[in-house]
Amino acid sequence: MTLWDYLQLSFVQNALLVGVLVALCASLLGVTLVLRRFSFIGDGLSHVAFGAMAVAAVVGLTDDMLLVMPVTILCAVLLLAVGSNAKIKGDASVAMISVGALAVGYLLMNLFPPTGKANISGDVCTTLFGGTSILTLKSLEVWLSIVLSVVVVAFFVFFYHKIFAVTFDESFAAATGAKTRLYNLLIAVIIAVVIVLAMKLVGSLLISALVVFPALSAMRVFKSFRGVSICAACISVFCAVAGILIAAANGTPVGSTIVVADIAVFGIFSLIGFLESR
Repeated sequence: MTLWDYLQLSFVQNALLVGVLVALCASLLGVTLVLRRFSFIGDGLSHVAFGAMAVAAVVGLTDDMLLVMPVTILCAVLLLAVGSNAKIKGDASVAMISVGALAVGYLLMNLFPPTGKANISGDVCTTLFGGTSILTLKSLEVWLSIVLSVVVVAFFVFFYHKIFAVTFDESFAAATGAKTRLYNLLIAVIIAVVIVLAMKLVGSLLISALVVFPALSAMRVFKSFRGVSICAACISVFCAVAGILIAAANGTPVGSTIVVADIAVFGIFSLIGFLESR
C-alpha cells in the first residue's frame, strides 16, 4: 500500500486527528513545564494514570476514565497547585508519586488479574510504551479527545499572558494582583487531562518526551516565550504526523516512532542553534 492508500483508512485518519491535537496540547504546556523545571511531571502523572488504570481493571470498571481522570487531576493539583507549600517539594515529590503509583499498579494487576486478560505482561507493556491503541480508537474516544483538546488550546490562548506571568515570576505576578493559585490550579488540571489523552498515543513511559522534546528543540533556536511556544507546537505536530504515518506503514510502535522523530528534530535544531551561535 502507498502512503495515500493509508490516508484513506478511517482508523489512520482518526489516529492522525487525535495525535495532532494531543501533540499540540502537550507542546504548548511543555514550554511552561520546562521553564518551571517540572519537566518530569509528565512521567509522574502518567504513572499515576497507569496505577489508576490498574485499579479500574481490577475492580472491573467498564470505562476506566471515570477513575483515571479524577485521580490524575488530583495528583496534578497536589504537585503543582500546592507544591510550593508542601513539605516534600519538586523532583522528590514527583519521584515518590511516580515510582509508588507504577509499583502499586503493576502489583495489583499481578495479584488480581482482570477477568479475560490472559497476557498481563503484554497489556502492561502496551500501556507503558504504547502499542497500536492509537490506531484502534473508538468514535467516542475521538470526540472526547477533540473536545478536551479544544478546551486546552482555548485555555492557553485566552490566558496566555497569565500563563506567561506565572511561568516566569509567580511571586511578582501575585504581587500585582494576579490570582496565581487559581491559574496554577487550572494549569495542573489541564496538564492532567493532556497526560491522560497522551497515554494512548505514546504510552505512559514516553509521555515526557512528547512534552519536553518539542520545547527544548524550539529553545535551541528561539528565545522569546511566544516564539518558543509556536515553534514547539509546529515541531510536535510534525513529529506526531510523521511518527503515526511511519508506524502505520511499517508496523512499528507508534509511541516509540514519534519519540524517535522528536529526537531527530531535536538534533537538527541543536545543530542549527550551534551554527547560529558561531
